Amino acid sequence: MPLISMTGFSRADGELGLARWHWELRSVNGKGLDVRFRLPPGFESIEPRLREELGRHARRGNVQASLTLDRAKTAAPLRINQDALAAVLGAIRSLQGSVELAPPSAEGILALKGVLESAEAEENEEERAAFEAALVSSFGVAAAALAKARADEGSKLETVLREHVDEIERLTRQAAASPVVSVDAMRARLKAQIAELLGASPSLSEERLAQEAALLATKADVREEIDRLIAHVAQARDLFASGEPAGRRLDFLTQEFNREANTLCSKAADVSLTRIGLELKAVIDQLREQVQNVE
Repeated sequence: MPLISMTGFSRADGELGLARWHWELRSVNGKGLDVRFRLPPGFESIEPRLREELGRHARRGNVQASLTLDRAKTAAPLRINQDALAAVLGAIRSLQGSVELAPPSAEGILALKGVLESAEAEENEEERAAFEAALVSSFGVAAAALAKARADEGSKLETVLREHVDEIERLTRQAAASPVVSVDAMRARLKAQIAELLGASPSLSEERLAQEAALLATKADVREEIDRLIAHVAQARDLFASGEPAGRRLDFLTQEFNREANTLCSKAADVSLTRIGLELKAVIDQLREQVQNVE
C-alpha cells in the first residue's frame, strides 16, 4: 500500500423523500485528526457519528466538512379553523339584523384571514432518525472518497519522496568515494596537523599530544556520518514499503538526515566535500517539506 497524503477533496450527494443534500470534504496536513463541521442548524447531534465515521478513513489531517441541505416541501394540506369560522359567521348574523347584506359566499368567507390555514405535517421521531441515518451514511461515502483521493495523492507523493531519498544516497556515496575521506588522506592531514601543532608548541607532553591527535582524527573522520546516512536511506525505504502510516517517523528521520549532513559539513576538510554536504542539506530540506503532507 502506498503512502497516504493528508491532502484531498471529495463530494457526495444524497436524497431521501423530498430532501436533497450535498457533502463536501477538504483535507490538508495536520498533527492529528482535526475535523470542523459546517452543518445546518439543528443537526449538531449527528457530529459524534460523523467523527466516528471519518476516523475509519483517516488518522491525521485537518478536515473541513460542510453539508448543504435542501428540504423541499409539497403544498401543505389546508384545513378550516373552526373557531375563526364560527366567529366570522356570528359577526355576519349580527350584522344581518341591522344592515341589509347580500348573502355571503363561501369563497368570500374562506378568503378571510385565519379561516383557512395550512396543516403543516410534523416530523416524528422515527422519520427524524431515518433522515439522520441517511445523512451519516452519505457522509461515509464522502469520507471513503476522501480516503481514495488522499491515497491517490499519496502515491504521487511517494514517487517524489523516493526520488529525494535516491538523491541523498547518490550524494552520500559520492562523499564516501571522495579522496579526502580515504584513510591515507586522513593520515596525511593528521600528520600535517600534528607537525603544525608541535611547531606551535614544541613542549607538548606525549599524553597531551596523544589527546590532541585523537581529537584531530575524530574531527577529520566523516565515515561514521556517511554510514549513518546510508542507514537512514535504508530506513526510509523500509517505511515506504511498510504499508503503515509513516508520516511522523519520516518527519523524525528527516531530522536525523539533517543532523548528519550538518556534521558532515562541519567536519569537511575539503571544498568538494563541503559542496556535497550543502547539496545534501538542500535535498533533505526538500524531503522534509514533502514529508509534512504524509499521514
